Amino acid sequence: MDGSKSKAEHSLRRKLWTRTGLAIVCTVILALTIIGRLYVDYAQARQNLFDIQAFRLLLDAANHLSAERGPANVMMAAEASTDSSASKRLAEFRTRSDAALDGVAAHLAMPYGLHDHPVPKRLFDRVREELSQARMEVDRVVSIPRENRRVEDIQQAIGQMFVVVDELQAAIAWKANELVNSDTSLAGPVLTGQILSDLREYGGRIASQIMAPVALGEKLELRNLIEVGRTRGRILELWRLVGGQDALYRGDARLLDSRRDVERLFFGKGLAIIDTLIAEGRLSGSYSMTAEQLTTRFVATLQPLEHFRSEFLNLAVENVVAARDRALKILIAVAAVTALLLAVLIGFVLSIQVSIFRPLLRAGEEVIGLAEDNPSALKRDLYHASEMLHLFDAIDILQGKLQERASLMGQLKLQAETDGLTNVLNRRALDQLGERRVDGQTKADDASILILIDLDHFKRINDTHGHLAGDDVLKEAARLMRSLVRPTDIVARFGGEEFAILVSDHDLAGAVALARKIRLALQLHEIITSDGTRLRVTASFGVAKGRGGQDGWRCLIDAADAALYRAKLSGRNRVRFARETLTQPASESASTLRDIKAKNYRSAASF
Repeated sequence: MDGSKSKAEHSLRRKLWTRTGLAIVCTVILALTIIGRLYVDYAQARQNLFDIQAFRLLLDAANHLSAERGPANVMMAAEASTDSSASKRLAEFRTRSDAALDGVAAHLAMPYGLHDHPVPKRLFDRVREELSQARMEVDRVVSIPRENRRVEDIQQAIGQMFVVVDELQAAIAWKANELVNSDTSLAGPVLTGQILSDLREYGGRIASQIMAPVALGEKLELRNLIEVGRTRGRILELWRLVGGQDALYRGDARLLDSRRDVERLFFGKGLAIIDTLIAEGRLSGSYSMTAEQLTTRFVATLQPLEHFRSEFLNLAVENVVAARDRALKILIAVAAVTALLLAVLIGFVLSIQVSIFRPLLRAGEEVIGLAEDNPSALKRDLYHASEMLHLFDAIDILQGKLQERASLMGQLKLQAETDGLTNVLNRRALDQLGERRVDGQTKADDASILILIDLDHFKRINDTHGHLAGDDVLKEAARLMRSLVRPTDIVARFGGEEFAILVSDHDLAGAVALARKIRLALQLHEIITSDGTRLRVTASFGVAKGRGGQDGWRCLIDAADAALYRAKLSGRNRVRFARETLTQPASESASTLRDIKAKNYRSAASF
């Protein structure tokens, strides 16, 4: 049973873990699909953050180049002086511009898992070449005595500075196209940032386009008016485009405040300054402010444009950071939930194995034990489910009922196999036992020995002292026989006053000696009946040895019966044994014995 239990337990455990493994694999596949997608979102958010920060550096470089025109214009309008504050200011702006270009052109350290969209080197080389030429042109104009400077010289230098920014705008456009192709979600912040950068550039250009006439106190030419008109139209168009993107910053107080500052200062005061100078320049070369004053006052109105661009880019970075953090949190949450689900699934399987399968196997083992009449004690664990405890209680009840039934069956069997008067086996039980003991024996020396015993003149005891006294004699005779035989020998009441002893070995001489011992003990034993009568009885004994199956048992009985009646014919109180087992059929032997009995009783009538 242990082997079958082990196999059943192994089979159940294998089926359980096979199906659990399948569920775990499906769960892992589903989780990996979700986690993989979330990781892609997180990685893309990290990449977007890096890209928007790199793009901001490029826009900052363009802003620095635009801002460099202010001190350059002042220098070209003032007297040449290497020690002047304007010269120092120009040097500082040029240093800032160079540092910004170097920062953009340098290869940034790539965080793990990210990639860059570096601007082609040829575009930066053009920017640097144009910047070098523009600065040389500015320095050339500055080196000319102020009274000898011409409007054309200053305008040429300013136009060269415009070319530098235009070349950088080409690099910005290339970068913007790369970022949008990489992730279309960057289109809004990238293009709006580019528009705001252009707005700052053209806002500065509109003042530079009238700077030369103002610096030298000359009337505005038609080309100056045309350039200013085009630039103003470009500025207004860019601002309308920014207004069309208000969904990107709607609800953000910082951007709303910056937008109002742009409209109030730049579009209100800044362009008004330009309009005033244009009106003055069209009439004469007498202006209400110098080039330095123009630069100082107008640059102040450009600050809201720079602040608006900076705040917008700050918001874009914050949104990307929030998207990255949100993606990371979701990724961690899903991974944690997945791990928790797997742990719960495994724990659930282990719990089922401990609280259900194992108790069921133990319950099955107990049921098998009950079926095989080999019950075992069931251990109850407190962590078992109530249903399992009910199952064990039911098994206990079943075990109790089976024990009660077994006890009743045992009693019934004992009653069926035991003689009610003498408490020894009855004839039916002896026949069953004798047939089983000799059935299937094949060896010549493998035999059973039967002793048949008949109490002498038992009818006389019943007739003289009554049937109760006869019963006492039968009981005492059976008790005496049981006390004299070995534990392995079987005593049975054969019928009426006849008894039988089935000897456990095959020694005929020993069986004859046992019969003589019992005969003598009966002869010497005084039996006291229930009414106090003292009696002595004798018995005749027939001993036979036989073998074979069911027929052999019948032959063995017939042989012992024949020996018994020879003892009676010899005068009773004798032991006789059959030297050879009878081999004729039981019916023929029985007929012969009936004839012998009849003759014997007729001859004993006068005894």
